[in-house]
Amino acid sequence: MRHATTPSLSYRFSPRAALAALGLRLQGLHLFGPVRDHVHIAQKTVIHTPVQKLYDAFIALLAGAHGLVEINKRLRSDPGLHAAFGRQTCAEPSVVQETLDACTEANVTQMHHAMDVIYRRQSQGYRHDYPQRLQVLDVDMTGIPCGKKAAFATKGSFAKQRNRRGRQLGRVLATRYGEIVVDRLFSGTTQLTTALRPLVQATEQTLELEADTRRRTLWRIDAGGGSVDEVNWLLEREYHVHCKDYSGTRAQALAARVTHWVDDPRIAGRQVGWVAEPATAYVRPVQRIAVQCRKKNGQWGGGVLISTLSPHEVMALTQQPVNRVNDPHAVLLAYVYFYDQRGGGVETAIKGDKQGLGMTKRNKKRFEAQQMVTQLNALAHNTIVWARQWLSPYVPRVRSWGIMRMVRDVFHVSGKIVFDHRQSISQIILNPADPFAKGLAPGLFALLGSEFIVVNLGET
Repeated sequence: MRHATTPSLSYRFSPRAALAALGLRLQGLHLFGPVRDHVHIAQKTVIHTPVQKLYDAFIALLAGAHGLVEINKRLRSDPGLHAAFGRQTCAEPSVVQETLDACTEANVTQMHHAMDVIYRRQSQGYRHDYPQRLQVLDVDMTGIPCGKKAAFATKGSFAKQRNRRGRQLGRVLATRYGEIVVDRLFSGTTQLTTALRPLVQATEQTLELEADTRRRTLWRIDAGGGSVDEVNWLLEREYHVHCKDYSGTRAQALAARVTHWVDDPRIAGRQVGWVAEPATAYVRPVQRIAVQCRKKNGQWGGGVLISTLSPHEVMALTQQPVNRVNDPHAVLLAYVYFYDQRGGGVETAIKGDKQGLGMTKRNKKRFEAQQMVTQLNALAHNTIVWARQWLSPYVPRVRSWGIMRMVRDVFHVSGKIVFDHRQSISQIILNPADPFAKGLAPGLFALLGSEFIVVNLGET
């Protein structure tokens, strides 16, 4: 007589069970597929292919690794996690480093192309509705410190680190969506005046911007990219511009000619006023607004904003009632407040990557290797943004969470990963003691609905 047997299940504990659920989703989307298709590193395969080693580095970033040396701790020691991302095992940190060091300039170009393909497939920024509203792109530079022997490491601008050597990262952010459109690495002395045009041209390629979409695209830039030549270059390409004037001397002279100042009700001691003098240096009409603040020594300091936006457009961008467009003071302040929002856009995104992804902690001596790490970081950032977008309908509170909190509080929900008799993942049981598990379970279950994988708290 034969007895029926139930196929045995096996369980793997994972400190990052929620991230494992995301890994299954990314597998279904073939997120890393363009990297496999386009990046061809000239390195012999012993156990893992070069692209598999790049993939391991990418998974480690999502797992919170601030250095590639953490691959063993965060990935190799978590077989359920790397199985969820489609890996039977993972490479040693040393061989991942060797692969990065083997990358050439041609590989960097291939990686840029792969990143473009991924962005066009997955992002909201690429699908932006240009006729409906303006596409807002923020651009900024930030210092990436490194050793003095690293390629293109020079003394430059590094916050609170005098005489520090490093490189500069230029970033273009699709601000409405929080997505990185372009990340590019430059030498330590490069400033936005030099980097702006390459960043804009790379963005045009990624977003496939044509004349009609350029007319509906707005660049918001700090003073580093606000020179007359750079602004005119953007205006000639039919972009909208909202930036700060590069010349402090010119800004001071224009502010001295303002006849009427308006106190800012939000910031004590700040005043704004229209610059009445015609802006003849620019190839298209612009509005200019002077802003001044009282310094500690009692003197006034400030700058001048340059904008192609109409009053109706700037009121819409600052989400103010349409009828306030007839209030000259409200319109004046709206131009200033819209520039202030840079702090919640690209500046916050850079800070989030430094805290949540350890962007400044991974430094490679070879410039091409560091460029590859930069692209992996950008992909990790966008993946987290997309995960937040997928989860927010089911877990509304994650909508406002930054990169650090997504990595720390969402991806690090622990639990058990259940394998069936074919060693395929069939279920993820989140730790019910975790304060975020109850809210996340329905969202992750919905995320994996097409994969027929159950996500729950182990309750029956």
